[in-house]
Amino acid sequence: MDKPISKPRARDLGLPFPGTPGPNNAITDIPGVNVGFTTLTDSTKNIRTGVTAIIPRGGESEPRPVWAGQYALNGNGEMTGTHWINDAGYFVGPICITNTHSVGMVHHGATRWMIDTYADYFRDVHAWAMPVVAETYDGVLNDINGQHVAAEHAIAALNSAKPGPVEEGSTGGGNGMICYEFKGGTGTASRQVNLGAETYTVGALVQANHGIRPWLSVLGKPVGQVMTEGRLLEQETGSIIVILGTDAPLSGLSLRQTAKRAAIGVGRGGSPGGNNSGDIFLAFSTANDRPMPQKDHAILQRAELNNELLDPFYLAAVEAVEESVINAIVAGEDAKTIKPAGHVCRVIDTTALAKLFRDKD
Repeated sequence: MDKPISKPRARDLGLPFPGTPGPNNAITDIPGVNVGFTTLTDSTKNIRTGVTAIIPRGGESEPRPVWAGQYALNGNGEMTGTHWINDAGYFVGPICITNTHSVGMVHHGATRWMIDTYADYFRDVHAWAMPVVAETYDGVLNDINGQHVAAEHAIAALNSAKPGPVEEGSTGGGNGMICYEFKGGTGTASRQVNLGAETYTVGALVQANHGIRPWLSVLGKPVGQVMTEGRLLEQETGSIIVILGTDAPLSGLSLRQTAKRAAIGVGRGGSPGGNNSGDIFLAFSTANDRPMPQKDHAILQRAELNNELLDPFYLAAVEAVEESVINAIVAGEDAKTIKPAGHVCRVIDTTALAKLFRDKD
């Protein structure tokens, strides 16, 4: 996260995304949300991978519930902790994203981080840690079978998490990812939603590793049918993880409905959610901050937005996801393939992409 952010983002290229973003156009525009990375790159050992960490309630010294809902468009992938989210409507602790063969190591590290960060709670209470860990496959660009991600890399990513601008592209868990056969990875965006006298934020962070080139559409333009050079795949073999967050007071059920809308945001880019793709989405809310249920009152009172007023939040989720994917692509960098070896996964030509939107149809 200390590396300067120098590449232009999709909006900087003149792409006319709708909606009003927050100050960083990132999931960290939600107060209290911190993001960190551990990025592992060693070309001599064919290593290009890492860990992305999201802490919804940064700076807390004790665990507190984060209200959540989860949805899978296509389940060829993994996101831990979702059984409890679906039953209880909340989770506790961080969210980490890595590669497919490193879920166990990252879960181990995230659990250790929770035990150390919330030391008094784990010492005094019969507590269990169930962090959320998700994955996508980076075996085209990374020696995924080498399992180079270790528990300490997850801990380092969590310890580096902070607010503010978020580095995109080949960073953290997104380091070895491919999106529509361009170099993909980590992307983020946000939208502001006005409701009465209140302004809320909806933010998205994606690990984009999905799609094949002919599918790619950017704001309705068939980019993948214009930029045809440098193709790598005959069929989709990747996935996308979407994390949506908000400071609006939404129930677990409303958050599940919000998570579903990530599918529309992904679909706007052209993907149908292919059979080999793990398209798994999580939405959380930092509102209604309360202690752990074991320490809370017998009767709970929480604010909740009327479902009849949620359409602007659904639209914000769709727009933020759509833009996050393109931000991941334009922030990419060329990377050599290792399976099969001898090819290069190219970054998208941002000059040509911008020109498509300058030229009249």
